[in-house]
Amino acid sequence: MGEAVKRVEVAEAVNPMRIPRVEKVVVNIALGKSGEPLERAKTILSQVTNGKPYTAKAKTTIRDFGIHKGEPIACIVTLRREKAMEFLRKSLEAVGKKVPLRSFDKYGNFSFGIKEHLLLPGTRYNPELGTVGMDVAVTLTRPGFRVARKRRGTKVGVKHRLSREEAVEFVRGNFGVEVFGD
Repeated sequence: MGEAVKRVEVAEAVNPMRIPRVEKVVVNIALGKSGEPLERAKTILSQVTNGKPYTAKAKTTIRDFGIHKGEPIACIVTLRREKAMEFLRKSLEAVGKKVPLRSFDKYGNFSFGIKEHLLLPGTRYNPELGTVGMDVAVTLTRPGFRVARKRRGTKVGVKHRLSREEAVEFVRGNFGVEVFGD
């Protein structure tokens, strides 16, 4: 009986469809106001990520904050493949390679914040642009999971989904990150 269990564990470890990977990294700078500060944030985001940012508009009006529906209030960049891996390594360095366990959701995705963009390695201060903080959201999946989002809507089994524990092990092993808390 023990021999059969070992063979199953080895088969799962070798199966390339079971190996987690980084699908995308989404970087968000939310300012809550439009105009010149948003343009500076877009410039910073394009310099830091080497990607083209797009603006996100407010969904509702919040009078206390002076936000009106439809007003651009944030800029976002989505990175994939090598750009995503490169930026993820830099951003994890910025937080000291420490991520709290509460940052991971039950599907293996995680996110964290960077207080100032100047903490990213290789970034220089430009007094004309100032400093901004940003949120980094990382989506982890297994190969083949994409079929669930296709038009036909094929279902993906529960065993093929990434769990919180598997994501933590992936991040520890591949990026040398310390996951702390809880």
